[in-house]
Amino acid sequence: MKKNKFRWLVSTALLSSLMLAACGGGESDDGGGDTDNGESAEGNGETYQWRFVTEENDGQVQYEYAEEFAKRLEEKSDGQITMDVYEFGGLGSEVDQVEQLQSGAVEFAIVSPGFTGTMVEEGQIFALQFLLPDDQEVTHELLNTSEALNEDLAALYEENNIKPLSFWTEGAMQWTGNRELTEPADFEGFKMRTQDSPLIQKSYKAYGADPSVMSWGELYSGLQTGTVDGQENPIFFIADASFHEVQDYMTISNHNTYVAMTTVNPSFYNDLPDDIKEIIDETVEEMRDVGFELQDDLNNELLSEIEENEENPTEVTKLTEEQRDAFRELAIPQRDFYKENAGDQAGEILDKLESEIEELEGE
Repeated sequence: MKKNKFRWLVSTALLSSLMLAACGGGESDDGGGDTDNGESAEGNGETYQWRFVTEENDGQVQYEYAEEFAKRLEEKSDGQITMDVYEFGGLGSEVDQVEQLQSGAVEFAIVSPGFTGTMVEEGQIFALQFLLPDDQEVTHELLNTSEALNEDLAALYEENNIKPLSFWTEGAMQWTGNRELTEPADFEGFKMRTQDSPLIQKSYKAYGADPSVMSWGELYSGLQTGTVDGQENPIFFIADASFHEVQDYMTISNHNTYVAMTTVNPSFYNDLPDDIKEIIDETVEEMRDVGFELQDDLNNELLSEIEENEENPTEVTKLTEEQRDAFRELAIPQRDFYKENAGDQAGEILDKLESEIEELEGE
């Protein structure tokens, strides 16, 4: 997928959001960091230069989200805050980036819970297939308002020196494979690439697959050489990473939602002056709808491009509800495994989240 195509889509999504007035001001160019004595940054002329790492590349949802986030912080602070945004691999692997955030080597990161499942076990809740609402609009509302996620789960991450500022969707997950995947039997002996989450791996074992943990930076070659047979991702990511070029089949399964977290190092954040924290918090809120529109535009547009690609044809199949039910039947028992094996608060968090989902879907 060409970058200029992504840029056009990204621009379309961002132009639909509100234009925001800049605020603040400061003239020091000392590189910034924490202010002294809790004084207002506007009052003491402090400036800030921060790092924001993502798990995706230029043109993909996380990177474009981070770029817009950085742009708004700079505008609101009248240049007082600047932020360098890093593509995946710029500062290491997904795991490296989490460690850098925890240590304070970077201030902000977009983190996928699937890469922290062995650290915050309860975060594996996002690995439970057929749990989140099928309607992405409802999932968007859930991620914005859920107490189970934004308070209970977030507190567990903060205990591990990661402060979630928001949970947001990058779109429904789909399967690609070197063979058609329309029923659980199709996964028998299938080498499925997964993130480093015990629950994700167990979920695919329930289908009969052979899960294999692999960084996405190695995934294209892994699919091309047959080291793994298939993978799961939102449509935009499949297209931009060109996985469809080395996979003959794509299944529109909508079996899960790819959830990302906008995070900050809590010690860094808590030491900031109140006016700077207010700018960050305000921008986080604005980016909820911006991020949703961005992923929605990209996923819808790029599905058509995959379907119409004659040079690298991919057979696209959408599962019927009856076919999805066959997978759902095997996925639901994994909720009990999550409650029993994913940390002390797993049961409480899942029960609360299921109640919140039921309430939203019943509105």
